[in-house]
Amino acid sequence: MDEVKNDQLIDNTQTFRLRRGLNVSMRRKADGLALFYIGVIASVASLTGAYYVMFPELGALSWDVMEHPRGRWARSPWMIALTPPLTGILGTMVTRTMPYGLIAVLITVTGCIAIVVALRSPVAPAISAGLLPLVLGITSWWYPPGILLGCVLLAAISIPWRRYADSHDPGGDEPADSISAPAPEPSASSSRISRILPPASWPLLAFVAFAVIAVKLTGMRFILFPPLVVILYEMLSHRERCPWVARPLGLPIACFLTAAGGAFFRTHVALDPLAAMLSMAWGIGVLRAFEIHIPPALAVALLPMVMSRVTIGYPIAVGIGTTMASVWFTVLERSIERRPS
Repeated sequence: MDEVKNDQLIDNTQTFRLRRGLNVSMRRKADGLALFYIGVIASVASLTGAYYVMFPELGALSWDVMEHPRGRWARSPWMIALTPPLTGILGTMVTRTMPYGLIAVLITVTGCIAIVVALRSPVAPAISAGLLPLVLGITSWWYPPGILLGCVLLAAISIPWRRYADSHDPGGDEPADSISAPAPEPSASSSRISRILPPASWPLLAFVAFAVIAVKLTGMRFILFPPLVVILYEMLSHRERCPWVARPLGLPIACFLTAAGGAFFRTHVALDPLAAMLSMAWGIGVLRAFEIHIPPALAVALLPMVMSRVTIGYPIAVGIGTTMASVWFTVLERSIERRPS
């Protein structure tokens, strides 16, 4: 019995070490740097009038890069700089040539995933960069250069920040429940799911099709908000390390709250950079309170910054969409686990 307790103590100690990530002081600096970065980007968007410079997924990318300087995204500055602008070009092309609908959405999502896979890029938020023009009706060719500016700036910041983190927190590890962490050894059941559910196959595209139908029936376009595809993509392609896979209730609640906060600050704070920073800070606070690492939820908080009109329907649509995604994944997972080997 004592040996069992000792083994459990060792396992718990290792788990704590893996989950610790940056120390408290460095984590505060990381949060502050991410907020400052978003304030700069929002200021550029406000001063130039090019609102699309405020690409919402920059919130997700900047927070994860700062919080996890040894993570997959932080270790890929070139992919951060290049992948979202490339998918943004595709999304702009589709938006300029096709109306919003099932075919246009499927072409955009499939094409964006193909770009991510072809580049072997870990930057899944680039999928959102491709879908955003279609959802918001952005047809300007300035959209790809706009997000290129933000992505290049983030990539440039990530390099010295990673070196600073290595020198000031050399013992830090990537949390085991982070999408930035190295993938653990898959279990037998998850290996079967990974083989049957490749990220670009029918489960993801089938959900997208179903969500588009829901959008058409309800008129709530943000049921299929762009970060939702990223959320489900990560759940299907990185099941073993995706921190929100095991939180079917926490995911929709956290995203609803971040969306509600973003909508509130967008409509009640006149200064756009301040509204963006407050939305980002609110989102970080929600994720801290729920003790769950969902970087796309910060994109959900910042999405109102690029919307022409924000209503209470936005967080409601986000809640519906994330609930649908959670139910979809749970049903798929359980049905596959019940199949005979």
